[in-house]
Amino acid sequence: MDDLKFVNPPAALDAILEDTKRLGFGMASEPLVGALLRVLSMSKPSGRFLELGTGTGLGTAWILSGMSAGATLISVDTDGEAQAVAARHLGSDGRLRLLNENAFDYLAAQPPRSFDLVFADAMPGKYDALDLSLALVKPGGFWIGDDLLPQPNWPEGHAAKIPDLLETLSNHAEFATLPMVWASGVVVAVRKA
Repeated sequence: MDDLKFVNPPAALDAILEDTKRLGFGMASEPLVGALLRVLSMSKPSGRFLELGTGTGLGTAWILSGMSAGATLISVDTDGEAQAVAARHLGSDGRLRLLNENAFDYLAAQPPRSFDLVFADAMPGKYDALDLSLALVKPGGFWIGDDLLPQPNWPEGHAAKIPDLLETLSNHAEFATLPMVWASGVVVAVRKA
């Protein structure tokens, strides 16, 4: 089965992909991960969502495409040039707030259990300050991490962090975890009610 054959991408995706290529941004979210984010977002009507690592907005577009009218998405990144692509194509959506700031500072300032879904698509919140990003997930909410399978653009030492991440998540008393050898390598954790 072709996993992408039956996935309808968000309307803005092609334009974002063109600008992503033009910019030479090599850390873009994978379409299958995006499709998963859309489905999980749909499960939380009027939910509050957090994306750590906007990049050019590919993952952002998928999350928005699954959100209800009353839902909100905050997307945090320090790369203003990449995030400008997301702002150009998605910034008119009133449900989206793009923040160009340090994710560590943002995570530390948030109240616990305040998000229905946290997509950790950057080092902060996934490998660094994992405890802070997990603390933000509401009961029944999702924490998603991707890029767990080998990729040519990984920085040195990245591969060594993955077993620790998966072990920490699988041993966390408040979460049920499902690692998947699929797409770019994904782990989904759900906070127990």
